Amino acid sequence: MRSRRRRLWSWVLQSAVFSMLISTVMALPEVIKIGGLFETNDDQQELAFRKAIEMINTDESKLPRTKLAVRVKRVAPQDSFRAYKTACDFLEEGVAAIIGPKSPSNMGVSQATCDTFEMPLLQTHWAPRSLPRSHTINFFPDSKKLAGAFSQYLTSQNWKAFTLIFEENEALIRLQEILQLSTTSQSTPMKVTLRHVKPDEDFKKYMKDLYKLRENNFVVDLPLYRVKQLFADAAKVEMMTEYQNYLLTSLDVHTVEWNQDFIGRTNITAFRLIDPENPKFKKFLGEWIFSEQTFGNDVSSKQPIMTEAALLYDAVLMLTRALDDLDRGKSIELRSLYCDGSSTWPDGTAIVNYMKIVPFEGTSGTIKIDKNGLRSTFAIDLIKVTKRGIIKIGSWDTEKGFQKTEAVDELSDVKDLLRNRTLKVTSILTSPYLMKREPFEDFSGNDRYEGFCKDLLEKLSERFGFKFVITPVKDGRYGDDKSGDWNGMIGELLRREADIAIADLTIIYKREAAVDFTMPFMNLGISILFKKPEKQSPPMFSFLKPLSLEVWFYMGTGYLGVSLFLFILARLSPYEWVNPHPCDTENDVVENQFTLLNSFWFTIGSIMQQGSDILPRAISTRIVASSWWFFTLIMISSYTANLAAFLTAQRMTSPIESAADLAKQTTIQYGSVQGGSTQNFFKESKYPIYQRMWSFMESQRPSVFAEDNHKGIERVRMGNYAFLMESTSIEYVTERNCDLTRIGGNLDSKGYGIATPPGSPYRSILSSGILYLQESQQLQILKDKWWKAPNKCPDDSGLASAEMGIRNVGGVFLVLGIGSCLGIVIVVMEFAWKANKMINREPILVMLWHELRSTLTCRGSTRPAPKEEEEPSVEKMPMVNMSKIEDFKFS
Repeated sequence: MRSRRRRLWSWVLQSAVFSMLISTVMALPEVIKIGGLFETNDDQQELAFRKAIEMINTDESKLPRTKLAVRVKRVAPQDSFRAYKTACDFLEEGVAAIIGPKSPSNMGVSQATCDTFEMPLLQTHWAPRSLPRSHTINFFPDSKKLAGAFSQYLTSQNWKAFTLIFEENEALIRLQEILQLSTTSQSTPMKVTLRHVKPDEDFKKYMKDLYKLRENNFVVDLPLYRVKQLFADAAKVEMMTEYQNYLLTSLDVHTVEWNQDFIGRTNITAFRLIDPENPKFKKFLGEWIFSEQTFGNDVSSKQPIMTEAALLYDAVLMLTRALDDLDRGKSIELRSLYCDGSSTWPDGTAIVNYMKIVPFEGTSGTIKIDKNGLRSTFAIDLIKVTKRGIIKIGSWDTEKGFQKTEAVDELSDVKDLLRNRTLKVTSILTSPYLMKREPFEDFSGNDRYEGFCKDLLEKLSERFGFKFVITPVKDGRYGDDKSGDWNGMIGELLRREADIAIADLTIIYKREAAVDFTMPFMNLGISILFKKPEKQSPPMFSFLKPLSLEVWFYMGTGYLGVSLFLFILARLSPYEWVNPHPCDTENDVVENQFTLLNSFWFTIGSIMQQGSDILPRAISTRIVASSWWFFTLIMISSYTANLAAFLTAQRMTSPIESAADLAKQTTIQYGSVQGGSTQNFFKESKYPIYQRMWSFMESQRPSVFAEDNHKGIERVRMGNYAFLMESTSIEYVTERNCDLTRIGGNLDSKGYGIATPPGSPYRSILSSGILYLQESQQLQILKDKWWKAPNKCPDDSGLASAEMGIRNVGGVFLVLGIGSCLGIVIVVMEFAWKANKMINREPILVMLWHELRSTLTCRGSTRPAPKEEEEPSVEKMPMVNMSKIEDFKFS
């Protein structure tokens, strides 16, 4: 074991010594030249190139025995001949690599020359994709993938349309991925508008035209100094408000100091390749600023280093590492090359291949070069320009794609933006959401109005510290695009005449596609408003209603049948024949109490629950009587129970009970507000009943649609008309109009929300305020305040309906009167019948008068018995066989 360890250590020492010997023999030249081919406007790139060489030369850890020498030459843009001659000059000087130019023609010549002589060409700027160049390495992110990052961001922001403002035609090549958003297979492709501007051209006219077209989203591909001019001109035409969104394609936005007078309100985003927290970048930045200040130069920005300058620094560092590492394995020999010769530099190919294979950590992050010499793997930060400076709000890389990190609270920025700001509010006069205070002329400003929506705005303004000015919508409409252009409150939002719209404004798909809505502050549905049917006067004989005519008929039949049947049974039963004088036991006459009249009296007494002095004695008659009593018990109990309902509740019958009833008939007309969400609901509905209702409403002349809720309600009160409106409005109306009622339940489910212009930053913070008011039950308190009427309508059910009028019980009084009159007639007939049998009688009318007068004088209840005419003698009467009568007597 020990011998193996010794052999291992011996091999390591031998390898180290061999490596040292090789490094001594194969050392790089003392001076390595690097050529910088810059154009006349590449001042900072040249400065970065010189500083990078200077910093490497002062760093002993990099190329300790070799110094880098700067060879810089300038050419005019698009001067391909001069660029070719300069590249040839660099080859003759024996440079190790060339930093390439920007312009396409100069770049093409340089690439061809370097490929021919196998010379590394390093680029740090955007270059169009072309045929692969074997000796060209571009440290700038691949344009296709970078444009893909822009595209993913736009998609995540749900932009429906945007305008691309560009100056160079190459922008259309760089941003192909963005332009393809208008032709992708997604359900709603983005609308892309192109605006080409000339160098040094004024932007004011362009922004005026875009303002008229209501364009709010912009992708800007301009030099940063031109971007500043664009923003300044846009501010003059109110295109730098909180409703505009600008995405800048430059990766150097973080290096500019922006004017906070108008930048703070606008949503400006961009991407950056340089991470300011990168330790390598911090070191480079510190040395850069120190060097600038040493020479007396003023550093105007906290991050003055442009992206291309940092990439150039990374390119030089990566080249230095490649030279150092390759020199350990082979001798790097620099040589002079001539453009009119055929010699090449083989070591240049080795350097390029090494840089493509081995990744590198630089100031711009991890650098990986693919086989085509493109930087295909990279990560960038999404940044936002705010009053507090540049903040990171997301990131994108070639592996994970777009990710929104939200390093800061976005609502906090909106709160700062909203605080002390005066919002223009559009609304519509509809009770109880917004109403005029009377007398209207005695008030000013917002004090002229009152209602639920105003109170809601005051609650939100107290919470977020903003002010507001209420202005009723000019055309009195909610918002409809029937004519191709939005009217009403939605139109005013789109025309920037208002910042928010608050009313009984329903959130529907078409409106949501045009503007942005907060979360609903009230949930509701469509229902039917109808006039209450008039109370029907009960008929005179309403007490007969508890039982049907058929039952009354069968009861009468049963009464007659049972009475006759009882009479017959009592006659047949011997137990019903009894001695009328129980004390006279010798009396040989028996009597049956169930005469025909008494039978009827017995059964009617049972029905009336009063009983009588006549009771059955025989078992047979008792069974019949018990059955009759049970029958009357059930019938009278049922009658009494139903009678209470019929006499104490005056029923109201409505001709319609639901939307289906409306759809089945054509007598009652029905409609909704013209151009409102309710009309749109029936118009777009696929439900058969609602389609039938829409066909009916659309075909009626004159129109069944009302201009507003007030006119619709008045039409309902006129009768024969049903108004389709939101359930909350119906609730408010029926609380204050006792002659109106709600029919059926809700036909759908939706909500009222606060509308804002598309892209408004206020939507999220207003939604959070609504959620707070909802959770703290303040919304319910506001609703109770404005919906509950001080004087409630009388309830049509329960105890309120227990009071009965004369119409309910008039029939009973009529029956009593008829019975009394009938009793008078019968008593007169009885008096006349009896008086006709008396001796020495006076005229019947005289006798009746004397009897009535004596009754009215309240004389005593006794008097002499009147003498009647003698009855025929017993001798003249036929004889009765008493023996047969005795046979019927039983002990």
